[in-house]
Amino acid sequence: MNLQDTLSLNVKQAVKSVFDAELESVEFQATRKEFAGDITVVVFPMLRVIKGNPVQIGQQIGEYLVEHVEQVKAFNVVKGFLNVEISDTYYIDFFNTIKDQTNFGFVEPKPEDKAVLVEYSSPNTNKPLHLGHIRNNLLGYSVSEILKASGKKVYKTQIINDRGIHICKSMLAWKRFGNGETPSSSGLKGDKLVGNYYVKFDQEYKKEIQQLVSEGQTEEDAKKQAPILIEAQNMLQKWESGDPEVVSLWETMNGWVYDGFDETYKNLGVDFDTLYYESQTYLLGKDFVAEGLKTGVFFKKEDGSVWCDLTDEGLDEKIVLRSDGTAVYMTQDIGTAIQRVKDFPDVDGMVYTVGNEQEYHFQVLFLIIKKLGFKWAKNLYHLSYGMVDLPSGKMKSREGTVVDADDLIVEMAQTAEEISEELGKLDGYSNEEKQELYKTIGLGALKYYILKVDPKKRILFDPKESIDFQGNTGPFIQYTYARIQSVLRKADSEYDVSNFSNLELHLKEKELLKQLEGFPEVVQNAAQHYSPALIANYTYDLVKAYNTFFQNVPIVIGNDNPTSIAFRIGLSKSVAHVIKNAFNLLGINVPERM
Repeated sequence: MNLQDTLSLNVKQAVKSVFDAELESVEFQATRKEFAGDITVVVFPMLRVIKGNPVQIGQQIGEYLVEHVEQVKAFNVVKGFLNVEISDTYYIDFFNTIKDQTNFGFVEPKPEDKAVLVEYSSPNTNKPLHLGHIRNNLLGYSVSEILKASGKKVYKTQIINDRGIHICKSMLAWKRFGNGETPSSSGLKGDKLVGNYYVKFDQEYKKEIQQLVSEGQTEEDAKKQAPILIEAQNMLQKWESGDPEVVSLWETMNGWVYDGFDETYKNLGVDFDTLYYESQTYLLGKDFVAEGLKTGVFFKKEDGSVWCDLTDEGLDEKIVLRSDGTAVYMTQDIGTAIQRVKDFPDVDGMVYTVGNEQEYHFQVLFLIIKKLGFKWAKNLYHLSYGMVDLPSGKMKSREGTVVDADDLIVEMAQTAEEISEELGKLDGYSNEEKQELYKTIGLGALKYYILKVDPKKRILFDPKESIDFQGNTGPFIQYTYARIQSVLRKADSEYDVSNFSNLELHLKEKELLKQLEGFPEVVQNAAQHYSPALIANYTYDLVKAYNTFFQNVPIVIGNDNPTSIAFRIGLSKSVAHVIKNAFNLLGINVPERM
């Protein structure tokens, strides 16, 4: 039981004993810096069940706590706020329980627990991953790790959009203009090579539109009648009917893309437990539509198309099967969700990491699955996130103006190198060590900058601003971790003292311990809200508290008390563990030296 839980219980007992009243809950807040105290009880909400002056009520509760609660040593009341001072013994006892824990704040899942499946990335196979995919991957991976740390079993997955007109456009352009070019012959990653032909298709398509318009067609008609588009549509029909030549080219070019994706995922530091392919799932869901027709979940219109009426839920009617019997995306998503639970019977919920432009789609999907009678539908969540913009503006895949993920990762390492060289931070490192560190700093800066922002908010990403060794940035936190490691390397092991019971805490030690104590709750809150931003900003606050402690309290030099030295070394070690663990939840590495 943490401090807040202990105090909550005792405040309720105080109210019962002193005022013969029942409190449902107790409201706490951080004590303002100008007042003595470690935690503040807000008295005003109690006036609903206790009549009287809030100052006098606070006074009486404070007196009860000092008398009956071992951890409370003093209090003061300011208007309707009861500021409670906690004894050093409480914090020392807390430290003794965590000092040997390398995974403090994490909860191990039980074998019998249900699992949650987290979907992220889910790219199209006609282009390389870009900056938007980076936010998606970082969010999905981090939320997966946070859910694990909170005590849940997690499966990471993606569905690869490997069929449709988009890949046929790249295939057709390669057939026309590729001259047999391959990733090996060109020296390009496979996803980049295929992406180039997607851009090439668009260029040729626009030329044909212009030609048809100059011959007297309207632009709208020209867009539909352009020969290259009609040929791509024919290629899609051939793929759907299993034409061996088209299927073979499709397999070859998608294979190039998968190899490219794997390299990017490795460089980005994300992984998956299982993969789904749209080419294998696009027919799923039809059986459930047929079942839903029988049970009245769906209805058929005169043209034979099948719909779901969601007007009672404040939405509209949604098509789930076309009049020719072909599936739409919604049909496929229904079938894929159900298939996943068949594949992983312990799954009792899913998280879909998809941009906020798809919010309506997921509202509809979750409602339909619920109407079909699946109990786990109540545990479906759309992890909706905002766009990532650059100072130069919005990205467009067709025009080839996207910010390529691989290029950005390299650019981040180069930016880290430039800034580190300017600051002279890496003197004495070998060139190989420097290059590895630049990657760690650059990638850490990128991930932290994106993950510290609430997922729902749009981001303007500035690479240079993200690599700053001061402020709320990844490199600032990495540098503090490396500083702590330097302290620990210099500290002599003879200072290992196990009993700190008679130690009087410095104010900065106490503040640091208070910050540490909050970590388990932050992990649970981040899991509950699917928000890596809570972890990122907690870590920044912890690092600020450590740096204040470091500047104000002598750890070894200037400290002649072996017990105090041992305590401060141990405290530094615990802070380092939490920084490392918190950054692991964000997918960020921390360097031992910097």
